[in-house]
Amino acid sequence: MTALTVMALAAVGFLAFEASADATDPLKPVRSADGTPASPSPSGHRKPEESAAEKEKRETAVPAHSGAGKRVVYALDDRRVWLIGPKDQVLRTYKVVPSTVSPAPGAYSVTTRSASVTGSDGIPVENVVRFATVDNVVVGFSAAVDGSMPQPDAGRKKTGGVREKRADGAAMWKFATIGTKVVVVS
Repeated sequence: MTALTVMALAAVGFLAFEASADATDPLKPVRSADGTPASPSPSGHRKPEESAAEKEKRETAVPAHSGAGKRVVYALDDRRVWLIGPKDQVLRTYKVVPSTVSPAPGAYSVTTRSASVTGSDGIPVENVVRFATVDNVVVGFSAAVDGSMPQPDAGRKKTGGVREKRADGAAMWKFATIGTKVVVVS
């Protein structure tokens, strides 16, 4: 072998060694599939990547301490709603866009409903299910007739419409009759 070949093989071997060391170094940051740094467990070992099914299950799990029996659960921080049947089965869960005012965590009940009205933001809405009042603003779930789900502008008028997609609004309308429990959690 020539000296040049020996040097090339040594360089390739060194680079392979470095690459394998980086792959197992528990202190070197590793990127998750989404590009964010993966965090090691307390033992220093990397947590296995969460599968899409596991992530979906974690994100859609009914919040602890949200009651029992038939109810609507509204998680403020997660911006998610669950429709829970009488035997605690999840009938539907979906994301929502919150209003500019939010009720405090606690138990409420559906007080009024309207098939179609103009929302407090001036947009025609349907399947309105109201359950709370905050600072003289009525709070309820609704779906915009045009299908829009605009982000609320807290610097403008106070609004109480928690916006749903139209299909979700129809499911809420069918499920949440007058008196149905609504549990708000953080």
